[in-house]
Amino acid sequence: MNEARNKYVRRERRALRVRAKLRDTSSAPRLSISRSLKHIQAQIIDDASGRTLVYVTTTSKAFAGDLAGKKKTERAAFVGGEVAKRAKALGLEQVVFDRGAARYHGRIKALADAARAGGLKF
Repeated sequence: MNEARNKYVRRERRALRVRAKLRDTSSAPRLSISRSLKHIQAQIIDDASGRTLVYVTTTSKAFAGDLAGKKKTERAAFVGGEVAKRAKALGLEQVVFDRGAARYHGRIKALADAARAGGLKF
């Protein structure tokens, strides 16, 4: 295998390892984070039914005015606050944080801190 393939395989294994630990220990919905170079997405998933309960992304046209001119970390914090607000509207208080293969650092940490400040517990 070449180096690029090895990097991809290691990333996938990391993500599966994190998710396996989460699924074994929780009955609460999962707050899953997906990050690209430019955007960030967060969704709350009920693994029992396989449904997405809440989905927020920086690519949404509804937030284009709110996110214009902000840095990526500030956008991530906005998404975290919006996820918390929508989850509270559905009556969700407790979630399990699924960072996937990403380190708990930078934009991931900003999103998590904003979600906690919005009232989510994980």
